[in-house]
Amino acid sequence: MTQASGLRIREVGLRDGLQNIADFMPTAAKIAWINAEAAAGVREIEVCSFVPPKLIPQFSDAEAVVTHALALDALTSVALIPNLKGAERGVALGVAKMVFVLSVSESHNQANVRRSTDESVADFGRIVALRDAGPDVPRFVLSAALSTSFGCTYEGRVDEGRVVELASEMAARGADEIVLGDTVGFADPGHVRRLVRAVQGAVAPVAVACHFHDTRGLGLANAFAAYEEDVREFDASLGGLGGCPYAPKATGNVVTEDLAFMFEAMGVATGIDLDALVKVREIVAAALPNAPLYGSLSRAGLPKGFTAAG
Repeated sequence: MTQASGLRIREVGLRDGLQNIADFMPTAAKIAWINAEAAAGVREIEVCSFVPPKLIPQFSDAEAVVTHALALDALTSVALIPNLKGAERGVALGVAKMVFVLSVSESHNQANVRRSTDESVADFGRIVALRDAGPDVPRFVLSAALSTSFGCTYEGRVDEGRVVELASEMAARGADEIVLGDTVGFADPGHVRRLVRAVQGAVAPVAVACHFHDTRGLGLANAFAAYEEDVREFDASLGGLGGCPYAPKATGNVVTEDLAFMFEAMGVATGIDLDALVKVREIVAAALPNAPLYGSLSRAGLPKGFTAAG
């Protein structure tokens, strides 16, 4: 029986998946990817990052990609922003949802956005002020993504109390959502349950989402653990693309196709057509022939007699 879950899978392959790939994916291919996933029932896609093109040339066409995505009905187009300037670019384009990223780990934050965590928190306050400036600025949903919430390649295990402290501060400053990111794959299901529960207790009624990488093969198990703690929004990447330039040895995100299949097999509706989603891989493979794609559903197919929850 289908469960009333309100579950949403946010595709982040066009941002997290592409940021670590040197080969430029043509703008037309990115647009085809977005169109195909939206047609398959994916309702939220992180389509780009508003970072300087000289840092990540892959996003030099961000404005063109965002403009197209915003024209699609029933799709929430999301952009990642590292700072106020990125938020201003998003506002100028009319982006409805932006994800501000900072790292719990000082070392990772310095490497990733070239400033301290405290400086990032202060900048987040300026972005909230922009969001709430009044009728001249269209209001947007603002998520606070806490990278390295479960551990850091540079520093090892991250203090859970510090994660809760930062999540609480971001919620108090005006975040509409807190995203706990396992940037380098340190999490395990027990760790996920414990931290999600603690953060939810600290930030309620602000929603908590999760972003898992599959570096050590626990991505789906971690997502299931988070689901059992009432998390209902998950990041995932088509074909498991992903990785952070400043997270050595980190591999890709949880595979979107496999995550959607897991929930559908459990009787939890995702709204996604699994066959159509798997076919989207052909667009990515054609545009990026040197990028490895991962996933079990694409290899084995749906089980005989399988019926989706939706």
